[in-house]
Amino acid sequence: MGLTRIRATVLDLAILAGHLLLYPTGLLQERPPAAPLPATPPQPGAPTPLPADNRAHRPVLLLHGFIDNRSVFVLLRRSLRRHGRQHVTALNYSPLTCDIRAAAALLDRHVREICARTGHSRVDVVGHSLGGLIARYYVQRLGGDALVHTLVTLGTPHSGTRTAPLLSAHPLVRQMCPDSDVIEELRLPAPDCRTRFIGFWSDVDQLMIPAETARIDHPDLRARNIRVSGIGHLTLPVHHAIATDVREALDAPEGAPTDASEAASVA
Repeated sequence: MGLTRIRATVLDLAILAGHLLLYPTGLLQERPPAAPLPATPPQPGAPTPLPADNRAHRPVLLLHGFIDNRSVFVLLRRSLRRHGRQHVTALNYSPLTCDIRAAAALLDRHVREICARTGHSRVDVVGHSLGGLIARYYVQRLGGDALVHTLVTLGTPHSGTRTAPLLSAHPLVRQMCPDSDVIEELRLPAPDCRTRFIGFWSDVDQLMIPAETARIDHPDLRARNIRVSGIGHLTLPVHHAIATDVREALDAPEGAPTDASEAASVA
């Protein structure tokens, strides 16, 4: 494990260097595409168009982690679009955000806007690190399960994580600690939650302490946990094999099993 962890750290540092170059490209909020022209009314006798949810994949909303922006999802977005996801949006939450609950309320507004714009009744969400925790809070505590079909999290501290003392000065970091009020709220019962959860967790994630904190373990949630080997925290949203597994997880049938030992296909 020692050599694997070193390799993962080196790769994470390389990813960080490359991402710093891309970071300025994601500072501005993404603009939604222009509304399409009104459809031509069907001719008499023509078949009735299928609802939007049946015509194509659900829209996907990507939510970045702490001190980051939407540029981290350049490769994942490209992969999703190349494989049939027509509506992929990456959301920036403000760098001045100091509360997960406030960020979750903002997420609600964006999800509703995407549904109204695309004609879909529900969306899928992929969240990296803190982004996954914001999305889970929205789904579990703010009624977002009515609008989010599947939530995929990548290296998200679902049970809380212990980080460097200097970082804990930030309110968002304190909310990611195991004994925070937010984590305690997420441990509360969540009966009849309609969202399907898929949690990717890495055995060498340097920021998840312990690594298993990125698993989704809640008796009321339909959660499938997928273990990733040899991939560090920063590499999770940009690794090609993870992108493939995320696509497959989103497309998996409703009855996909929950298996704590399941492993991602990382080469």
